[in-house]
Amino acid sequence: MTPSLRPRLAAMAALGALAAVAAGCTTNPATGEQNFTPFMTTDQEIALGNKEHPKVLASLGGDYDERPAINRYVDRLGQRLQRVSEVTQPPFTLTVLNSSEVNAFALPGGYIYVTRGLMALANSEAELAGVIAHEIGHVTARHAAQRYNRTIFAQLGAAVLGAATGSRLVGDLSRFGASAYVQGYSREQELEADLLGVRYLKRAGYEPRAMADFLATMAAESALAAKIAGREGSEPEASLFSSHPRTVKRVARAAEAARGGQPGLRVGGDEYLLLLDGTLFGDDPEQGIRRGRVFAHPTLGFRFKVPPGFRMRNTPKAVLASHRNGAVVRFDGAKLGRRMSMTRYLASVWPKDLALSGIERITVNGMDAATGTTRANTREGPHDLRAIAIRFESNQIYRFLILTPARVTEALSAALRRMTFSFRPLSQREIANLVPLRLRVRAVRRGDTVASLAATLPFDDFRVERFRVLNGLAPGERLRRGRLVKLIGE
Repeated sequence: MTPSLRPRLAAMAALGALAAVAAGCTTNPATGEQNFTPFMTTDQEIALGNKEHPKVLASLGGDYDERPAINRYVDRLGQRLQRVSEVTQPPFTLTVLNSSEVNAFALPGGYIYVTRGLMALANSEAELAGVIAHEIGHVTARHAAQRYNRTIFAQLGAAVLGAATGSRLVGDLSRFGASAYVQGYSREQELEADLLGVRYLKRAGYEPRAMADFLATMAAESALAAKIAGREGSEPEASLFSSHPRTVKRVARAAEAARGGQPGLRVGGDEYLLLLDGTLFGDDPEQGIRRGRVFAHPTLGFRFKVPPGFRMRNTPKAVLASHRNGAVVRFDGAKLGRRMSMTRYLASVWPKDLALSGIERITVNGMDAATGTTRANTREGPHDLRAIAIRFESNQIYRFLILTPARVTEALSAALRRMTFSFRPLSQREIANLVPLRLRVRAVRRGDTVASLAATLPFDDFRVERFRVLNGLAPGERLRRGRLVKLIGE
């Protein structure tokens, strides 16, 4: 075969692959549209969900098994909504994740997840039903299969173009563009899932306007999170709105049209709130607890305190703290044999692919430790990186990785040094006193106001705003006597 023929034959093969799948078109019973998804069948979707489900549990805190009644409740709610959808078999798998993040999502094949953080934000069964119905909409519309097939077709197109031009670079760039395009659901897919969710809510007898109500609460929670982080007007990293772009007004109009003046639709406010009474709020002690600027882990037995202005986020893999000036702290742990010194560890093992300078041995509250620095040039300008490794036990070390814009390194130096030396073991008494926060539900009494109830919340700032968001209260809305509200306590 001559070299000049190879690109043409490759192009013909790719075009043949495109032609071979052209018959794989079916009508989706949920949307009524033609689904062209030859590269992922419904059986493959189920297999993919089966494969990924354990990974989701492992990476997002596992299921919330402290309150089995809540899991049974969510499962019944999901099955009720699935029965009125266009895909009634096989039964979907509903999971409440043990995470304080406000999040919900679905995997192909009917694996649907809501976090206990999202459940804490909802104020009625109908609102939670709206979230689940939306995720069911993603499944019945086969949005994941559409995204996957879009990727494959983009890559096939890139193969045709690359073969026809004889350019490997063209193919590689096209694949990169395709990958970036399908990273998340499109706005059109999110709206379609909302419209399907409204349909399922009405069929199941729920008040469809609850979906719009919860979208408004999510928008308020997202805005407050950005305000607390000092980034007002932007989406916080963990925002559900950033990964689920939604239009509250359009959904509200669709919900009102679906309702059509029908009376007696289920909301289930008080029953839902009473179910939440006593559930975990915020961090699970098994994953460590944040209290203001202090992070303490009663199971692992340590604590440290971040500097003023830093906001912490607790993830299964690390504690992250960020400042509005761009400084970031990452804290995590690792196993290490006792024969390796901390200075050697920084010089040859961690941080990977970074050469530190000025590595020196230090002592942190009697524990052997080491620190070193380097400078990195980024698109945001020069940054200073400091790594600290502390041997906590014979084979257990903990690590701080601190990245600061060069312009603020000196100003933050003393505060970050105090953070390093605040790391210490917990006493047995401190461990015994570390109890988690929980949702407490009670009726509004005579004399209660938004301000007086907000003052009981265990936060140092934005108490009124937090109380309003937690209870779905509009700005200026007053409390009525006898109404159930959510508070937070031990």
